[in-house]
Amino acid sequence: MTILLLAGTSEAKDIARGLAKHAIPAIASLAGATRAPKSLGLPMRIGGFGGADGFAAYLKSENITVVIDATHPFAARITDRTAAICQRIGMPYLQVLRPPWTPQEGDNWTQIAREEDAATIIPPGSTVFLGTGRQTLEKFAGLAGCRVICRQIDPPTAPFPFEGGEFLIGRPPFPVNRERSLFSQLGIAWIVVKNAGGAASATKLTAARELGLPVLMIARPPMPDAPRVSSAQDALIWAASL
Repeated sequence: MTILLLAGTSEAKDIARGLAKHAIPAIASLAGATRAPKSLGLPMRIGGFGGADGFAAYLKSENITVVIDATHPFAARITDRTAAICQRIGMPYLQVLRPPWTPQEGDNWTQIAREEDAATIIPPGSTVFLGTGRQTLEKFAGLAGCRVICRQIDPPTAPFPFEGGEFLIGRPPFPVNRERSLFSQLGIAWIVVKNAGGAASATKLTAARELGLPVLMIARPPMPDAPRVSSAQDALIWAASL
C-alpha cells in the first residue's frame, strides 16, 4: 500500500506524522501556495498535477493505492476532481473535513454564499480585514473604495488587484490577544472569513467577538458524495484498516 496524502491543513500534518510513525508508505502532496513549506516527515511533492489526466497518470506512475484528501475545505476543485477520479478507477479515497464554525453567544455573523456578496453588505469607506487568503482576492473587487487588508504568509509577488487594498504579512499562530490588538490598531470595522473551521484559525473570530466586530462568514462549497471523516485520528484508523 502507498498512500497519497493531499495536504495543506493542520489535520494533514497530524496524519503525516502518524503515517511516518507507523512506517506506512506515503507521499505528501502540497499545492505550492506557501513558499518553503515545513517538512511533514514524509516524502513530499509540491505543485499541481496538470489537471485530471495528469493526476490520474501520477497515481499510476507512483503506484499509489490509496488517497487521503486533507486539503482545505474550500479547495473544492481539487476535492471534486480527486473523488471523481478515485471513484472511476476504484481506488480507496477518504476526505478529511473538519467541522465548520458555528456562531456563539456574542457573535455578530452574516452568512454569505460568495465573496462577491461582501460588497453588497459592507458600507463604502470601511476598513476591512480579509482572512480569506490571496487566491480569491479578485472576487472582492466590489470593495474598491474601502481599505481592504489581506493577510498572507509570504510577501506578495504582484500588486493588490484593486484600489484601496494592501497586504499584511504574517505567519501563524495568531493568538487571540495579538488578533485583538491588531484589529484595534488597524481600526478594523469588518472581518471577512471563509468557514474553514478548526481551532487554530478561530482566534480571529474570538477577537472579533470580544471587540464586537461584525463578521461576514463565507459558506463552504458543496462536498462530493464520498467517504469522509472529521479528524486526523479517524483518518489514521481508516488507513490502518485497509
